[in-house]
Amino acid sequence: MTENRAVAYKGTGVVEVVDTPYPTFELKDGPGVNPANVGRKVPHGAILRTVATNICGSDQHMVRGRTTAPEGLILGHEITGEVVEVGPGVEFIKVGDIVSVPFNIACGRCRNCKEGKTGICLNVNPDRPGSAYGYVDMGGWVGGQAEFVLVPYADWNLLKFPDRDQALDKILDLTMLSDIFPTGFHGAYTAGVGPGSTVYIAGAGPVGLAAAVGAQLLGAAAVIVGDLNEDRLAQARSFGCETVDISTGDPKDQIEQILGFPEVDAAVDAVGFEARGHGADSAHEAPATVLNSLFDVTAAGGALGIPGLYVTGDPGGVDEAAQQGSLSLRLGLGWAKSLSFTTGQCPVMKYNRQLMMAILHDKVQIAKAVKATPISLEDAPRGYAEFDQGAAQKYVLNPNGYITTS
Repeated sequence: MTENRAVAYKGTGVVEVVDTPYPTFELKDGPGVNPANVGRKVPHGAILRTVATNICGSDQHMVRGRTTAPEGLILGHEITGEVVEVGPGVEFIKVGDIVSVPFNIACGRCRNCKEGKTGICLNVNPDRPGSAYGYVDMGGWVGGQAEFVLVPYADWNLLKFPDRDQALDKILDLTMLSDIFPTGFHGAYTAGVGPGSTVYIAGAGPVGLAAAVGAQLLGAAAVIVGDLNEDRLAQARSFGCETVDISTGDPKDQIEQILGFPEVDAAVDAVGFEARGHGADSAHEAPATVLNSLFDVTAAGGALGIPGLYVTGDPGGVDEAAQQGSLSLRLGLGWAKSLSFTTGQCPVMKYNRQLMMAILHDKVQIAKAVKATPISLEDAPRGYAEFDQGAAQKYVLNPNGYITTS
């Protein structure tokens, strides 16, 4: 039997690289696996040898102990791989294909999938619509920070790259198609960004930087990124963004200094539920701060894209309401300004092929924008620790040596 190694959550602040079973075309019991999914057959699936798999800020929420994730959960939902086995129900995907895996698991058969709402598939998670690899309360599909991983509904879910050599040459860009590039782009797109727009993006982590790249691709005239971390703000400036340091005060004042007026056409929340306050309050967690700030700085009739993660259970929340995902929002302000906003998982398949073409034809350099940094699978604990400390890098795990580094 082929062996497998993977990154596991072992308790608050701790990840380890462990031996784990090689995938099969049947779901087995294990940490986080929904009991209703145990024994589920996957003849429509494919087994991948992982080419690249990334550490995501959403993973960090679990590792910090801010979710109900069980110890032993195999992490990782940003996956690019080479197909090494296919189930008997797979018709079009072939062994040897290099593919991107959307982090949303979708069946392609339910009403939501047929309407393009692949982030809220009805058939893959017995508890609620929507699923993902290696994530708490998402059905228990095993994560992809591993040497090998199972992908269900392969013909539907997998995006095949047209040329193997070209794909491997651009792998640090293409690996961002599994999540953060479509997610950031989705944030900008649902905020209504278009030619000539002014945009404010809260958060200069990888998703925020991807949203900034997406806004530029959509034709924004000015992209402003706010954060507390100077290294991450410098990364945003490296590809033409304006920046505001929210530790110095209200972003509205700094936006006015940049644009000449204190509002933008569109705004993106790339922070989520672990947001901090602004100015003197920036040392303290204040989970509603970002959304209320965006209500304030977005012009009447504008829109907010909210790819930042919000959860229904947060053991480390600042109060009882936050622990249940309840936030005190200035909805009256949003209503008075006729603001619209879009939340939830990005439906990756809505965007990933077009963004792939933009990468392959050199229209964007997403890996450079997010400072993609390849490390070995065994080095994952260091990557998690440094990312948690605010490193302005996107760590890309290289479990099987496909990524060459100079």
